[in-house]
Amino acid sequence: MFVADIIYYLILSCAQVLLSRLRLFLSPGYPYEEILRTFQNQTNIIMCSYLTYFTSFNRTKGGLIQLNHGRPQPLQYVVNAAFLATLYSDYLDAADTPGWYCGPNFYSTDILRDFAKTQIDYILGKNPRKMSYIVGFGNHYPKQVHHRGASIPKNKIKYNCKGGWKWRDSKKANPNTIIGAMVAGPDKHDGFHDVRTNYNYTEPTLAGNAGLVAALVALSGDGTIKIDKNTIFSAVPPMFPTPPPPPAPWKP
Repeated sequence: MFVADIIYYLILSCAQVLLSRLRLFLSPGYPYEEILRTFQNQTNIIMCSYLTYFTSFNRTKGGLIQLNHGRPQPLQYVVNAAFLATLYSDYLDAADTPGWYCGPNFYSTDILRDFAKTQIDYILGKNPRKMSYIVGFGNHYPKQVHHRGASIPKNKIKYNCKGGWKWRDSKKANPNTIIGAMVAGPDKHDGFHDVRTNYNYTEPTLAGNAGLVAALVALSGDGTIKIDKNTIFSAVPPMFPTPPPPPAPWKP
């Protein structure tokens, strides 16, 4: 149930960021302004919760935010938060808005990107274990990934469902390297066990790897705003149709 709550929280956060975009770029006014302002205020609160200045979420000694409050498989939540933070930062910059308020305090958009970068840096190896949690990246990464295709040797022998257990329980490194996959991640003490049988450490999830790709794309480039490179905002049609021209002056 707790995992479902976290997933709901991330989905809701994503929806609120997208609704904030409508207010930032279209300014639809009445009757939408009040509800869109509410959504943007909620987005601002979510972004505030990611910052080290607040205590909404603990961090490990190595700096990894504990969005799931120390429970297993934290990285899938971290990368999605990093993506949303970077995306919202780009939205604000593209709308010529230098930052947002957390209570009476104003924070620049750079703070959000810095948060995202520190979390991705941790995942890539800037952590107490010097462990890259991306398979194939760096010199020290998980070798016993909890993944059936990676752990069963490639040959012509066919295995039934139970036949794969011997490969799952093997102490050897995976015969196939699932390059680019992000595993579940460390525990709340920055500890990690490279053990295939413990999916809480070594399982790569679709939700996590989708979020990782999104975060890496959002953070890529030279730091300049490319969010409207393909005019995805400037090409958005207005919320209301252009009113027709007034009729010609009446002539008797």
